[in-house]
Amino acid sequence: MSTAAKPHARRGAKAQRSRPSPTMRRAPRAERENPHSTDFHASVIAHAEALLAEVLQFDLPADVKASRYFKANPVLGHRDRGLIAESVFAVLRRKLEYAQLAQSGTGSLTRRMILLGLADAAGVEPIAATLPPDERTWLRRVGTIDRSTMPLATRTNLPDWLFDALKLRFPESEVEKIAAVLNTPAPLDLRVNTMRTSRDDALAAMRAAGLESEPTALAPHGIRLKGKPALGAQKIFVDGRIEVQDEGSQLLAALVAPKRGELVVDFCAGAGGKTLALGDLMRSTGRLYAMDVSAKRLAKLKPRLARSGLSNVHPVLIESERDPKLKRMAGKADRVLIDAPCSGLGTLRRNPDLKWRQTPESIVELTAKQASIIAAASKLVKPGGRLVYATCSLLRAENHDIVNAFVAAHPEFEIESATQILKQQGIVAGARLDDNVMLELWPHRTGTDGFFAAVFRKRQAAVVA
Repeated sequence: MSTAAKPHARRGAKAQRSRPSPTMRRAPRAERENPHSTDFHASVIAHAEALLAEVLQFDLPADVKASRYFKANPVLGHRDRGLIAESVFAVLRRKLEYAQLAQSGTGSLTRRMILLGLADAAGVEPIAATLPPDERTWLRRVGTIDRSTMPLATRTNLPDWLFDALKLRFPESEVEKIAAVLNTPAPLDLRVNTMRTSRDDALAAMRAAGLESEPTALAPHGIRLKGKPALGAQKIFVDGRIEVQDEGSQLLAALVAPKRGELVVDFCAGAGGKTLALGDLMRSTGRLYAMDVSAKRLAKLKPRLARSGLSNVHPVLIESERDPKLKRMAGKADRVLIDAPCSGLGTLRRNPDLKWRQTPESIVELTAKQASIIAAASKLVKPGGRLVYATCSLLRAENHDIVNAFVAAHPEFEIESATQILKQQGIVAGARLDDNVMLELWPHRTGTDGFFAAVFRKRQAAVVA
């Protein structure tokens, strides 16, 4: 899902990305292998503090900043990079808690916050052992503070505007549950490519390779891994039998429910995760158009497409939702999926910086874009065809409000029950899914990312303009 976060203005001078200073150089191997090594942790702390300072500028996504930083500092090993990234993302997840705890102590606020992130990631004592006496005493003291006694607004670690938006829909007790899950790392979910294997066989292959895995609860072709193993070198990944895709995202393809031989459009395809899922359901027949305004995102689809073995996918670069080439497809598509650019707030487990990068003003800009996209994409649907509008947002403004305005302006479309469509395919999870017309997946209820989806059918009597 592509997002369109509006970054805050960059603060301060551009950070240095040259070779690390002598105090940040990697420790000798013997010291690095000892997790309690002073030099090892001193190096990690210095790098983590430097990366956090860059990330907190909020001018680019945190994962982009981390990738650039690690490329600029190749001396860091895999283990070092993992701990540094984990600690920085811990700060992003629990920024309000850390900011309150960091009101005491010495040194810069950034340093105090990264020490808290490292302590949560690696434990207080291994970090404290590397620090000077005053910082060691401070870290041990704040480590004894019961965070459950903090105000609810602080414990949720959500910006005020997002906290208030969730309180309009849920009691405070449930808002706390939602936030608690959003502030933990997401699991790693996979989708089995049924053109190449079955879920049972994929599970057997992964377990034989030493990868702990289990079937997902909702998605019929999903697998959830334990931990975050490196998949790139695994044969089952290289030969296209599995793809990385969140369980909730897999359900969107099930809502489209394409049939063999149909003409299907993935209107905001991005890197193509849902495109590949749709192609699998179509058994590589018919025509599947993967459209996006970003050539860079579509380029990421190419190696995934090659691994998948699909032959019915046609990437199409468009200038915008008003691209003239779309007129040639008006009224021809059996099914259209709109995975709309959105705030991405349903993916905070993976992208915690989004809650600090998005603002009420950026949401207004996004909703205008979403309304324009659904209006344009709907023109591709033929009478009797299906349109699916989806986001990975938690906000009514990007979800229900867009759907209600679209229906009011386009009487040729009627809403179908998303949960009934899933049930018809045997995707039933009892109380896990709300039995309502529009699908809402909440991480604290379903264990997936947060997703919203509405399904429309174009009436047969509609006249194509």
